[in-house]
Amino acid sequence: MRKAQPARFRRLLAVSMTAVAALALAACASAEPAPVAEGDAPAEETLQVAFISFAVANTYDEPMLAEIERVAAENNIEITVFDGNLDPNLQVTLIQDVIASGQYDGMITQPVFGPALVDVVQQAIDAGLTVVNIDQILGDDFTTGATQLEGLAANVVFVPSDLGTKLGEQVVDACATQDLDPCNVAFLHDVKASAIGIALYDAFNAVIEGTPVTIVAEGETFYNPAAAQTAVSDILTANPDIDLIATSDQGLQGAVQAIESAGGALSDYLMVGYGGSVWSQQRVSEGAVYANVLQVPATEGRLGMEAMVDALRNGNNQGDVDPFADLPGGGVITQENAAEFTGEWAG
Repeated sequence: MRKAQPARFRRLLAVSMTAVAALALAACASAEPAPVAEGDAPAEETLQVAFISFAVANTYDEPMLAEIERVAAENNIEITVFDGNLDPNLQVTLIQDVIASGQYDGMITQPVFGPALVDVVQQAIDAGLTVVNIDQILGDDFTTGATQLEGLAANVVFVPSDLGTKLGEQVVDACATQDLDPCNVAFLHDVKASAIGIALYDAFNAVIEGTPVTIVAEGETFYNPAAAQTAVSDILTANPDIDLIATSDQGLQGAVQAIESAGGALSDYLMVGYGGSVWSQQRVSEGAVYANVLQVPATEGRLGMEAMVDALRNGNNQGDVDPFADLPGGGVITQENAAEFTGEWAG
């Protein structure tokens, strides 16, 4: 027959059971999320954004991407870069891949050829992606910076026809300083068949029509100083009467190399460019380049990514954003105002 447990034992057992119950309750309590202190906000969710680049291997794009990544990191957003490599068809495929993956909250586009991307970007918007367009026109009108696709969260671009107009005006002015009539010009396209190249060149020709400026030779740089050097060497050999060279900053770098390699003097040629790089700003300040039309890739990257953050975090669309607002000299660098500018890319 079992003996009854002593009272002391029963008291110890009761205390032990109470302690176990208390520990169990404490464990349950610790599993609940800690209350947020007044004034503290919960951590923001990490968001994913795809950047469809014009071309990663381009000194113009480097500061743009750097600013995109900086602003993204400050706002708990991860950037995945897709290299368009100067190929609009590749960009279409890349955007289709981004949509199909279902992994991204937003997408930043920098078109190689704007008309080719309109339909696929519309598909991205319809799929629920927040889209910001930067730098290049997304659409088929290259005379305006206004949004051409409904549903964009922001549009931060330069206008190719404005660039060509300002370039033409500076070429006319440069020729006038030396009373050249005719003024024989070598014009170097970057990508001659591109929509931006065509719009720029058309605007340039509209300005020089009826002036002493005469285009006697053309070349192509592909945004590459080495290619520009070869093109300029060939042009100067075939056209020793060239007075002025007009092209992008990468083209001007190649032109300088071609002239110096041939034993020529830079002072024998007028030069007018566009890009606004650190290199060109210095050359304009020295007087080696007559004038340069500014571009602002870092500013475009920053403004575009800030607009993306505002759209994703706050639901705000910023629409058209002018990256050239309030620039001195209308965005044209001359020897007189060169100190007022800061180049945003190396050149």
